[in-house]
Amino acid sequence: MSQPAKYLKQNAAAEPLYNQWYAWWYLIAPATAPLFVANLHVKIMQSFVSMPAVHVAALKNPALMGGPYINHGADRAAEVKALLERTQREQASSLRFAQAVADLDKLLATASGSSLEELYRKVPDLLQGYVELTYDLNNRASPRFFEALLYRSPHYQESAQSVALRLLEGDARPYVFSTPRLDSQKDTLHVHVPFRHGALDALFAMRHTPGPVAPIQEALGIGEEHSERFATFFTEEPPRQTPRYSGKGVRVRYFGHACVLIESKDVSILTDPVVSYDFPTELPRYTHADLPETIDYVLITHGHADHLMLETLLPLRNRIGTIVVPASDGGSLADPSLKLLLQNVGFRRVVTLGELESLDIPGGSLTGMPFIGEHGDLNIRAKLAHLVRLEGKSLLMAADSNAIEPRLYDHIHAVEGDIDALFIGMESEGGPLSWMYGPLLPAPLPRKQDQSRRLNGSNSDRGIEIIKRLHPSQVCVYAMGREPWMGHVMAMGYQETSPQLVEARKLMAWCQERGIAASLPYVKAEFFLGAE
Repeated sequence: MSQPAKYLKQNAAAEPLYNQWYAWWYLIAPATAPLFVANLHVKIMQSFVSMPAVHVAALKNPALMGGPYINHGADRAAEVKALLERTQREQASSLRFAQAVADLDKLLATASGSSLEELYRKVPDLLQGYVELTYDLNNRASPRFFEALLYRSPHYQESAQSVALRLLEGDARPYVFSTPRLDSQKDTLHVHVPFRHGALDALFAMRHTPGPVAPIQEALGIGEEHSERFATFFTEEPPRQTPRYSGKGVRVRYFGHACVLIESKDVSILTDPVVSYDFPTELPRYTHADLPETIDYVLITHGHADHLMLETLLPLRNRIGTIVVPASDGGSLADPSLKLLLQNVGFRRVVTLGELESLDIPGGSLTGMPFIGEHGDLNIRAKLAHLVRLEGKSLLMAADSNAIEPRLYDHIHAVEGDIDALFIGMESEGGPLSWMYGPLLPAPLPRKQDQSRRLNGSNSDRGIEIIKRLHPSQVCVYAMGREPWMGHVMAMGYQETSPQLVEARKLMAWCQERGIAASLPYVKAEFFLGAE
């Protein structure tokens, strides 16, 4: 007897997990995941197990949201302890890897400028054959990891990957980077398959194409005891249908944060995909149902979790033609390859662009543009603004650019000329360096240095410097983390008097005084270029 075809519900969220912690760039790359396990996850769990009341009390203060505090009640301490013990057991090789990296750092600190050849024999055994020892031109020694080999080694632990399925009824979600998902959470069904698993594509395809549930359940390894819960993720009601754009010129739709859909009649381009779920709400927004069936190009500006979000990308994997990421040298702990990462989680066509490299697309081109900012002065190459030329119009998706060196934009203008639309983030008071990169540091930074090296985008003065040099006819301030569905990864808690919003409004007022159209979109927006 054939089963009725059903759709995956539009409010079904699939949270990617690594050892039950929310997965992002550094929890996929095999050289960095062990450092986050050892230097962050284990330490947070140990703290919670020993003093759960401290964590509960700390999170009553909104200012501490995003800090190293587990957002579970004290009654969950036994479950966190069980996860801690399982981590120490199952991730023992990761803990050894992290210790080996620390030992290697100490070894390289002894390098005097003479040949490094003799030090190879002293590299920790676990890392031998996976690193090249190098000097920079100032004779500072550092390792270069052979990332491609690490992905093929036991150090890439796909067994730690899983997906947590949940039905969302609203936007509010706890901050995810300090709190593991626990198996006993009643609203969650854990699916223990690696991110590259083809059954995930089949599952997510059912968001817009119906199919039988039982084969998907079997392919995902979900036992009969979970059949009833798994069935709740499906419906016979078809989703809204969104036809592909077929009008003149370029249609631009703001999906929230840095996610923008740029379409002509010939091509669709989605930037930094972070897409809201579809459920009854007083804040109408674009959702998965508003995306074209095939997304020709996805552009990723950098690897931070609010720009490269696996929770959105994995469900779209079977609909993406080409995913474009910034090229990087690869091999450093702070700057793992985004191309290798995405290829190893199942994306078939991943293309890298370097600065000023271009890719031809129907009716235009995509060009990588350099940007400075939001990376705490670390030598990270995997960051790129994107200049989209389409139907004779140009849009610069500048992400979290910070005009620390405004003459950069003089040189860009000399090469590319005026642009039609500038999209720029203005997170002018980002977190300190350690907030994101702390687990990678061999030793904690002194507080003064840490606070000075903040993950900042432009303020109004620096944004204005970019506008003066690129002469856009319109400016869109985006990537601000204001949307309510961003709270689980950003914990911004904006107020009307927040410095970021004050700075954004200053920039907008400056633009409007000079006849430049300026906007600060929220939740949903649409405009057209060259559609007269």
